[in-house]
Amino acid sequence: MSEKSVFITGAGGGLGGATAALFAQRGWRVFAADLRPPAPAPNVIPLELDVTDAAATAAVTERVERESPAGLGAVVTFAGTMFAAPLVEADEADMRRIIDVNVLGTYRVVKATFPLVRRGGGRVITISSETGRQKALMLNGPYALTKHAVEAYSDALRRELMFLGVPVSIVQPGPFRTDMVGGIRATFDRARERSGLFTELIAKVGALAEGEQRRAHDPAVLAEVVWRAATARRPRRRYSVRPDPRRVAMHHTPDAILDPLLTRLLGGRR
Repeated sequence: MSEKSVFITGAGGGLGGATAALFAQRGWRVFAADLRPPAPAPNVIPLELDVTDAAATAAVTERVERESPAGLGAVVTFAGTMFAAPLVEADEADMRRIIDVNVLGTYRVVKATFPLVRRGGGRVITISSETGRQKALMLNGPYALTKHAVEAYSDALRRELMFLGVPVSIVQPGPFRTDMVGGIRATFDRARERSGLFTELIAKVGALAEGEQRRAHDPAVLAEVVWRAATARRPRRRYSVRPDPRRVAMHHTPDAILDPLLTRLLGGRR
């Protein structure tokens, strides 16, 4: 294990940071990439990276190759962003940004690092969300559509790379404590200020989202799952990690029941 290397995006904090720290503690060389990468530490090589920049992604990959010529044991794509907004009111710039980071960022990083993954006999681990496999809910459309896209991307990628002997796993976190979700109130406050049609709905859904985050889990739990995905002899295709029971229940409720129920509970118009 001491000779293994892993490339992790979104490693400056939160889930990616916890995962980078765990791999480093267990003897892997960790290339920890982020807009604001972590401080240098034993086995941790910080790399500044904007995953929306193809040239920067290529340059960082070249550095990884110089420092780990034998290749990578895994690439893990934590880099992501979120915002909440009604789809008919969401700014196009915000929509472009979230798609560029969450979807195209995953694609860019995996494409750039894949030759190193294959050389190192490694694997790809994409970070989706419980949202990626569940029915999309009101105001979460921008984020949900990107995570559904990551799921589709990962499924297609897995069914291509299996012919090359490279495993692909999808990790689907439920609510975990991170800086990104920690700013949930600000996210909904911004959406409410910009809305002309959904101010009451945004306030109610925002309060529910805050309650969900108060039940969020320790990032160390997710880091252990990513470790298993990276080291298991036969990694699973999907790892669902601590999904929110309420969201699971809504996902399994038929739409003909769920939609009227949400309308009544949240006071929307029929």
